Amino acid sequence: MKAKKEDHLIVGVHITDRVKHAPDVQKVLTEYGDHIKTRLGMNDRVLDRTGPAGLILLQMVGEEERADAMMRKLKRIRGVDAKKIIFKHR
Repeated sequence: MKAKKEDHLIVGVHITDRVKHAPDVQKVLTEYGDHIKTRLGMNDRVLDRTGPAGLILLQMVGEEERADAMMRKLKRIRGVDAKKIIFKHR
C-alpha cells in the first residue's frame, strides 16, 4: 500500500537488545532525521528496572521511499525489526 502525501506514515522499530544495538539504530535515525517528524521511545519495564527490549514509533514525512530505505537499513541490524503502518484519510 502506497502512502499519499496527506496520509500518516508510521514506522515501528523493535529492538531486542537496546544496550547493544542502540548506537547503530541511532546512527540510522540520525541519517534520516530530516524525514522524522515525531519520535516516541518506549522501554520494556520490569518492575523497577528497564528491560532489554525497546520500541520506537516514528511519524515520517516526505517521500515514502525514504522511509522504506531507512527501514531496510534498520532491518540489517541484528536484533532490530521495522514495520510500516499507513493511516489513510478518507
